[in-house]
Amino acid sequence: MNPPPCPSCACEYTYEMGELIVCPECAYEWSPAEAEAAATEAQIKDAYGTVLTDGDTVTIIKDLKVKGQAQSIKVGTKVRNIRLVDGVGDHDIDCKVDGFGPMQLKSSVVKKA
Repeated sequence: MNPPPCPSCACEYTYEMGELIVCPECAYEWSPAEAEAAATEAQIKDAYGTVLTDGDTVTIIKDLKVKGQAQSIKVGTKVRNIRLVDGVGDHDIDCKVDGFGPMQLKSSVVKKA
């Protein structure tokens, strides 16, 4: 079985050295368990554990107060065409909410529709 390509430079000529996999082109070393953990960690999940992807439609599961606005975003509001980002703090969804404009949301306050 061939080892996976290098996650750093995508070189196909990687080889195993003990517990590690080594790239001969960029000298990057990693363990297979470390690569699997990074792949699962990179996934963003909603409040119920469903994996989210770019372009999904989500529903707000609790009322959200919006700074600078007199009204709040109500439960059940649908948000279409989300983008997953590495935002400020733990805000990882970039979207446009009807009536409020563009904003970032936490994945813990939405569910996939």
